Amino acid sequence: MAVDYAVIVLYLAGMLAVGWWGMRRATSKSDFLVAGRRLGPAMYSGTMAAIVLGGASTIGGVGLGYQYGLSGAWMVFTIGLGLLALSVFFSARIARLKVYTVSEMLDLRYGGSAGLISGIVMWAYTLMLAVTSTIAYATIFDVLFGLDRTVSIVIGGAIVVAYSTLGGMWSITLTDMVQFVVKTIGVLLLLLPIAVIKAGGFGEMAHRLPHDYFAPLGIGGQTVFTYVLIYSFGMLIGQDIWQRVFTARSDRTARLGGTAAGTYCLVYALAGAVIGTAAKVLYPHLGSPDDAFATIVKDTLPVGVRGLVLAAALSAVMSTSSGALIACATVAHNDIWSRVRGAVRARRDPATGAASGAVGPRDGGPAEAPDEVRGNRLFTLLMGLAVIVTAIALNNVVEALTLAYNLLVGGLLVPILGGLLWRRGTAAGALASVAVGGLTVIGLMATLGVLANEPIYYGLLASLVAYVAVSLATRPTDQAVLTVWRERLAGRADTPSPLTRV
Repeated sequence: MAVDYAVIVLYLAGMLAVGWWGMRRATSKSDFLVAGRRLGPAMYSGTMAAIVLGGASTIGGVGLGYQYGLSGAWMVFTIGLGLLALSVFFSARIARLKVYTVSEMLDLRYGGSAGLISGIVMWAYTLMLAVTSTIAYATIFDVLFGLDRTVSIVIGGAIVVAYSTLGGMWSITLTDMVQFVVKTIGVLLLLLPIAVIKAGGFGEMAHRLPHDYFAPLGIGGQTVFTYVLIYSFGMLIGQDIWQRVFTARSDRTARLGGTAAGTYCLVYALAGAVIGTAAKVLYPHLGSPDDAFATIVKDTLPVGVRGLVLAAALSAVMSTSSGALIACATVAHNDIWSRVRGAVRARRDPATGAASGAVGPRDGGPAEAPDEVRGNRLFTLLMGLAVIVTAIALNNVVEALTLAYNLLVGGLLVPILGGLLWRRGTAAGALASVAVGGLTVIGLMATLGVLANEPIYYGLLASLVAYVAVSLATRPTDQAVLTVWRERLAGRADTPSPLTRV
């Protein structure tokens, strides 16, 4: 394993070096949070694919293939479908807004009254997403070096926190491009064909496995439907995904690059399921489906190649973890801390506190204070430490991730898409939708269990009913607010907002 260890160590050292180099480019808030909004199609599509295809998509995707066969691809497939829908229908409009967070978009659309509560919900989601990604280091480092779970989380988490804190989105973008290349070579070009050959080819696999392993809906129709609700819709509204859309240099880049990334996800989904199916033929009695990836890598690949493929798994985890971390820090600093601090100042000095910054700050505008990079860097470090500590304390990864996605989709999907698609939606309707949907999801998860399907079904329905009913029962959104909103959607980002952040 010495050669494999060397490959891994060189890879990790390279990530830190890229982070240090990225620090020199992160000289403004725009650079640190959204890579200066300068990414072209190639880099945009690579980094977008890297962030959505994490440890769950790689290790978990192979595990689902081991357990259910080709239909195990559905989880990652619905992620790809969600990314395609975002890119084709919404990404151009999102990129033209020139904001930094989903909550700023809600402030623009509804008049500055929905940002704080939506920021708290989004912060909880991004925190748990970063935590679950960080826990995956324990599995990979145990396979590589036999390290203790806590030590593995600290080492892997510290590396991600280091390069994310140093260079922000520039460092994350550059490392994600490396990770995208490593994943493509390691999983698609090496592990996939080798696994199929070792299993005797598709004919032998079909002969030795039950017919259900090759049925399109072998995993269950209700499971597929739940995946669509959670993952496809989650791709439409997550801060970690939107923050990557904000890095595109044009709306055309966001649309075409995102479409390419979504298509790549569909291919990756099928590849993971095939690898898992091959592992079922080779190792029919593994203790856990999630052991399939590590087992087939260790036993079937030659020295050096094995290290590269394990680096690919590490790449998948690190890309999702770093993307979720900077999203969590961005929301904590810009949507929660800045708003609370502004509200305190407004109470102390009403004459000056109200001018704490325009909703949806423009790049280089008045909200671009000299200490913005330092403040966002500090919050990235603090959130990174919180993620590591929480990951060490947490045991059930699946429940944590399900809780995060249920709360995100049940609370925020309706007001976000409603704001983009329905002019009659109001701030009161949005707040009611977030509150009713979120509380319904939490209540049903407490009653029926975190992993039950019903919480997201009824949570979405309750959120939609509350949004429509309250919006129709309250006064329409002020025309001045809608005018600014339409101007920003049209790409005229220099249009100032008459609203203030509270």
